[in-house]
Amino acid sequence: MSAASGARRRRPDLEIVALERTDRTSYAACGIPYHVGGLVPDLEDLVARTPQEFRERQRIDVRTRHEVLAIDPERGRVQVRDIERSRTFELGYDQVLVATGARPLRPPLPGIDLPQVHGVQTLADAERLFARITSGEVRRVVVVGGGYIGLEMAEAFLLRGASVTVLDIAPQVMRTLDADMAELVAEAMRRDGIDVRTGVGVEGFEAGVVHTADGPLPADLIVLGLGVVPNSELARDAGIELGSRGAIRVDRRQRTGTDGVWAAGDCAESYHLVAQRFLHVALGTVANKQGRVAGVNLGGGYATFAGVVGTAITKVCDTEIARTGLTELESAEAGFDHVAVTVTTPALAHYYPGADPMTVKMVAERETGRLLGAQIVGGRAAGKRIDIVATALHAGMTVHEVLDLDLAYAPPFSGVWDPVALAARRAASAVEADRAAGAG
Repeated sequence: MSAASGARRRRPDLEIVALERTDRTSYAACGIPYHVGGLVPDLEDLVARTPQEFRERQRIDVRTRHEVLAIDPERGRVQVRDIERSRTFELGYDQVLVATGARPLRPPLPGIDLPQVHGVQTLADAERLFARITSGEVRRVVVVGGGYIGLEMAEAFLLRGASVTVLDIAPQVMRTLDADMAELVAEAMRRDGIDVRTGVGVEGFEAGVVHTADGPLPADLIVLGLGVVPNSELARDAGIELGSRGAIRVDRRQRTGTDGVWAAGDCAESYHLVAQRFLHVALGTVANKQGRVAGVNLGGGYATFAGVVGTAITKVCDTEIARTGLTELESAEAGFDHVAVTVTTPALAHYYPGADPMTVKMVAERETGRLLGAQIVGGRAAGKRIDIVATALHAGMTVHEVLDLDLAYAPPFSGVWDPVALAARRAASAVEADRAAGAG
């Protein structure tokens, strides 16, 4: 819908049809955990704009409960199923945007379709989870998956007074972090009362039970947080080229390799500026930016998507977690000869009330000192500092240049040396030490 809105702003004369198989448009799926946890009481607060508002304010013909079954690029037509009327018809187009998003992983385990097993994607999912957790019948919740959604849902149920267990088959939660930083997250979760079990695979579900490799686990409610896969089958069946992890391959303008077909959002690839390759990055920020670019181009303008550096942030209770760029493991996999340093320091001036500790891990290219990435785990005021690093990555800065940044200082906000600057100083020292050792 961001693309449709952008195209309308540039071309008042365009005929724009938006086909959506559910009954809602433009809502904040990222807010679902906070509705379930009671922080956002009214589900409608997550809705940015209704289908009716798009129709009335922007003359966009939004047709909900309409599912596209096939795209025919040669004929410039899509096959559509009107779910309400149980009829199928064809609709012609000059340009078509595929914005089919992604779907939660649901492995083919016994009992995966039981009513106690829930995904977290749509507002309908939010309604069902909210009804269950407020019914008074849920005391034990098992969250399968220790990623962003898993942690956020664990916090939501903890706020509701439930006993929460998080299972992950990996040896750590938050696989987007290095193992040492992920362990800080797991420690914080356990302090908050969450039962964290890593290296434990799920074998199936029954009513009231999760079967794991370590034995059965009682559960009144089960939530899946196993990540997502792109909804790219529609494009694939139309002969449109796919790329990383099955996402739709696009160029910098969001064009596919098929004339007249564009793609944006969680179904499409993104170019990673540090790794210098296309990846699948399913984040709302990325989707909206890609949609804006597609809308400009569909409206006859010219825009390109700058790319991503892999910035993400979340929290679980009082612990903030953020990352950007490449982790140490990802740097090694990408072939970078690198140094990695870790600093733990108060987020505020050490004498200021509430100066919780935060840990920053920073990665730099060994020879050049070029910043490659950072991870942050800490208390209040820790997480959003990742934006300093993200900005520096977009600018291609070295750790020496990050060290010299004129960052704001006052005791309620940081020490004289901001934790990010401290990490950059240590990384710069490591680079210099290596240079000195090499010269010697």
